[in-house]
Amino acid sequence: MREALVVVEAILAIIILIAIMLQPSKADALSGLIQGSNNQSFFSKNKGRTKESMLVRLTVICSILFAINTIALNLIK
Repeated sequence: MREALVVVEAILAIIILIAIMLQPSKADALSGLIQGSNNQSFFSKNKGRTKESMLVRLTVICSILFAINTIALNLIK
């Protein structure tokens, strides 16, 4: 059982790393905030359906599963 949880932990860690690496940089958003840019595009109106939001959701879900798996590994002796 412990070996299976260790394998799941490693897979979750790899998925989290890949999801984080695929997310775009926030540097452009910060410069737009300072300059006051107003980008009204299809993607700004439908943020829940973009690739970026899917990656954020994947990262959050995998991080929660990673934390639960870590706790389960520590409870199993």
